Amino acid sequence: MKKIVLFSFIILLVIGTFGCATDSKNASGSSEQPHQIVTTTSQIGDIAKNIGGDFVEVNSLMGPGTDPHLYNAVQGDIQKMTDADIIFYNGLHLEGQMGEIFAKMKQEKLTIPVAENIPKEKLIHDPDNPKVSDPHVWFDIDLWKYAVEAVQDGLIELDPDNKETYTKNTEAYLKELDKLQAYAEKKFNELPEESRVLVTAHDAFNYFGKAFGFEVIGLQGLSTESDYGVNDIQRIIDVLVERNIKGVFIESSVSERSINAVVEGAKKEGHEVSIGGELFSDAMGKEGTEEGTYIGMFKHNIDTIVDALK
Repeated sequence: MKKIVLFSFIILLVIGTFGCATDSKNASGSSEQPHQIVTTTSQIGDIAKNIGGDFVEVNSLMGPGTDPHLYNAVQGDIQKMTDADIIFYNGLHLEGQMGEIFAKMKQEKLTIPVAENIPKEKLIHDPDNPKVSDPHVWFDIDLWKYAVEAVQDGLIELDPDNKETYTKNTEAYLKELDKLQAYAEKKFNELPEESRVLVTAHDAFNYFGKAFGFEVIGLQGLSTESDYGVNDIQRIIDVLVERNIKGVFIESSVSERSINAVVEGAKKEGHEVSIGGELFSDAMGKEGTEEGTYIGMFKHNIDTIVDALK
């Protein structure tokens, strides 16, 4: 009788242990919980999701409409970074208010500035301050591939056991970026060269302009922290009138006020200018939408620009 009771207890123990192991498995079949990834921008978060797959859980601090130049981390953000296994941020001073936080986090865990993986000679520098690099590198698809590689390398360093999966996912994502590049070139070929003038609220599109042959004119500088005044507005108005430019663009993460002032000013000088549409610049669209992915956001911008400037 004692043997039967003991045998029954062992069976129950095995079943209970198996059940716990099954419950703890993630979608990939691994018994480990997904790695906690924190990114600043959703553009970087999209890379991490594509490369990490089921092995990661990604939390991006800056959602739709958020201006990273002006973003201040709240206590909840600090806690998320503290709890994270790895942190990815853009760098090049895009997240200008968070430098001290990144410095502290680097002492505790992998904290990687993905844009700083780009060779320095490929970066665009502020003509007024050559030591300052333009941080909006995601608008050159070829340069953004360096950021993809930085995320891949970071995940492999964190989790070398799944290197093969991260490598395969990276290769697949890079192929999708090649398709996006081909789509952009095909669409922009529909525009005559003289129409390739992009007027926006701030200089977020310099890499875009260099990559696709656009002249880019921003009311503000590389950061929305920079001030603009009446003279800056008049400078843009003069360009619109002289070049007979009919369309300007607002940005999802920047107030429309500055661009509306340009439109009204041009109108007073007898030059009709319309808003060509809203572009995603420093932030992507809502999660769960096509524009909430890097590729979908980029395609939205391509289509919006071409439709407005044809």
